Amino acid sequence: MKRIVSTRGGYKYALLLLAAFGVSSELVYAQGVGAAMPANATAKSFGSGWDCNLGFRKDRDDCLAITLPANAYLTDSNYGDGWACKRSFKKKSDGCVAVVLPANSYFSSVSGDRWSCDRGFQQINNRCEAIQVPPNGYLTASATGAGWACERGYRTAARGCLAIVVPENGYLAATTYGSGWECNRGYRAVDGDCKVIEVPAQGYLSGRSTGSGWKCMRGFQEIGSACVAVALPENAHLDFSGSDWDCNKPYRKRESACVTAK
Repeated sequence: MKRIVSTRGGYKYALLLLAAFGVSSELVYAQGVGAAMPANATAKSFGSGWDCNLGFRKDRDDCLAITLPANAYLTDSNYGDGWACKRSFKKKSDGCVAVVLPANSYFSSVSGDRWSCDRGFQQINNRCEAIQVPPNGYLTASATGAGWACERGYRTAARGCLAIVVPENGYLAATTYGSGWECNRGYRAVDGDCKVIEVPAQGYLSGRSTGSGWKCMRGFQEIGSACVAVALPENAHLDFSGSDWDCNKPYRKRESACVTAK
């Protein structure tokens, strides 16, 4: 069987050998290692092929000069236009136009083509207008919304800060919405006041701000404003809630009794 020897390795060896003797890579490409390399191009460091030099873009088998618009600079990317706009300019069509920086603003992007308003100012259309902070308010870091919030003890009302009136047995809440206050433990809100929670015998404070504010202990159930003991019929036990009952197996619940299954 005749042995077939690949010439690819030989071409690579020839490239290295000729390069050692000062022979240009353009000549090696022209002699068959690859397609002829055009002017203003350089052979790739790895693999085969070539890339256009800085300032030129690949167009089929040629490298064409990049037309650099005013206020732009060349990039080393093989993709895109091969140029980008300088700081404080942005791309528009095939050129770079100046970014209009309004008063009380600064360039906020790395490329310098976008801007943001200084602290204390808010963007309105293409301007930066001063944020009007009401008495008992302060500037926030948020770029959206009103740009201000009310101090503790005040809540937003009609574009201002209204003092929160905390009733007796109440305290300022951590939330910025609602009444702005909550009742102390053992009290609940009723018509703008904090009323004491009347806990019946065999009951305890639930810690909830809604409802009666209390719950019955296990073995008792809430009936009206009292905690009444759960009446267990024969062959029954308290259920998981502790305020009702279930029948022991194999008995079944029928009305208020536990009966045998038939």
